[in-house]
Amino acid sequence: MNITVVGTGYVGLVTGACFAEMGNSVACVDIDQDKVERLRQGDIPIYEPGLDAIVANNSKAGRLTFTSELSAAMADAQLHFIAVGTPPGEDGSADLTHVLQVAEEIGRHLNGYAVVVNKSTVPVGTADQVRQVIEEQLRARGRSDVQFDVVSNPEFLKEGAAIEDFMRPDRIVVGVESDHARQIMAELYQSFSRNHDKVMFMGVRDAELTKYAANAMLATKISFMNEIANLAERMGVDIEQVRKGIGSDSRIGYSFIYPGCGYGGSCFPKDVKALIRMGEAFDYSTDVLNAVEARNVAQKRRLFEKLAERLGSELNGATIGIWGLAFKPGTDDMREASSIELINALVAAGAKVRAYDPVAMDEATRYFPAEWLENGTMTLCAHQYDALMDADAMVLVTEWKPFRQPDFNAMRKLLKRPIIIDGRNQYDPHSLKQQGFDYTGIGRDIA
Repeated sequence: MNITVVGTGYVGLVTGACFAEMGNSVACVDIDQDKVERLRQGDIPIYEPGLDAIVANNSKAGRLTFTSELSAAMADAQLHFIAVGTPPGEDGSADLTHVLQVAEEIGRHLNGYAVVVNKSTVPVGTADQVRQVIEEQLRARGRSDVQFDVVSNPEFLKEGAAIEDFMRPDRIVVGVESDHARQIMAELYQSFSRNHDKVMFMGVRDAELTKYAANAMLATKISFMNEIANLAERMGVDIEQVRKGIGSDSRIGYSFIYPGCGYGGSCFPKDVKALIRMGEAFDYSTDVLNAVEARNVAQKRRLFEKLAERLGSELNGATIGIWGLAFKPGTDDMREASSIELINALVAAGAKVRAYDPVAMDEATRYFPAEWLENGTMTLCAHQYDALMDADAMVLVTEWKPFRQPDFNAMRKLLKRPIIIDGRNQYDPHSLKQQGFDYTGIGRDIA
């Protein structure tokens, strides 16, 4: 099939590359000409394992192209995917500016039947707005005879495992309103779902809400477990044992019940806020989601609070070593990362920071003032152990694999004080305390 994908961010680039991998002819469109040129040269702007090879192979085969001209890309395409950003507005609601701009452009160039697919995460009712914008453009051109369908096809991609998620999905949610659109979408996804039960057709608005509800449920599990972990600390309970106990219940399961220093990334924070705003728009108070959001905001302060408890007034002038800057392992994405909250709080308290991340070092320069990097307030280190040199404490923020079994003897020699704040509960408290470390985790402050 001939496909256009508008937007070459995380979702758009993965979507286009994976469709091309299955033999489709895909044109990825972006208004950023410099980005388009970089992609043509094989320069991938995001870190996602395996994506560079898929882009290179399909570009070489001619199945995947990059352009800034949507009109030319649309000429022979049956499907137009909208995969642009929907950043949160000042009130937390999803900003549909880019989505509707793409819809307007599609309306200006649509000359025959096509399926317009919302791949972006969008609020309930967005498909209606997209349809209206396209129809307005067609009327202005005197082409109201041109037929089209608008479909909702939300993505469920985990950063760091996006290729696997796309190629071997748990489910494919497709919101359609016509049999014709349903037939085309079924044909598109048949190669991704030999088990046809994985393709779930439903109403367009149903699909739009499904995306938000899924992310909100996962965020709720995380915030709930963080709340229980904080309670466990006060009660002298090891949250790790509690986690095992409740996770063994098949109704609960082990996924997303690992306590930590809060969730981040491009999806959970944005989507929970957007769903809260949707509730307000319908005069409904989303009390559970409000609590989920509040707990996450507070949880991101826990690492700083634990350092302040350990160091007291000596935090002013201290040096803190940080392992991990990305919001989770497997990605260089730092959007809403807990490391940002921690580092900003440390600098405000008068501390200096030495930080290391396996892939997010370049990305980090976008999130902190250049002045900090120039005057030594913050140092981005070339090696994970360099971040610990003469540090008064070490904080594990992101659970990258190289951090899981480090050389604790070397760490103890490098640190001025043997303080470890484990934001992901990666280490054994008893073992580290026997080795002479002052260890604290999340819900694991046990004797």
